[in-house]
Amino acid sequence: MANSNTLTLHLDAKLSKRLGALAETTRRDRCVLARQAIRDFLSLNEWQIAAIKKGIREADAGNFASDGEVEEMFKKWGVNAR
Repeated sequence: MANSNTLTLHLDAKLSKRLGALAETTRRDRCVLARQAIRDFLSLNEWQIAAIKKGIREADAGNFASDGEVEEMFKKWGVNAR
């Protein structure tokens, strides 16, 4: 792989066995599966952190839902807010 780095991971025996079993079942290399797992983990966490930062910026700007909007959301989900 061009522009790649090597990362050494120490996995406990149970996790290593699970990864090996998945690799065998899917006929994919353990490294390919580990790389995809790291990509998925980063994507999820980067998205979550971006959403939190956006919410903080909105809150800092005073952009909150009105009482009516909150009541409507609770009604939508069938929750009694009182």
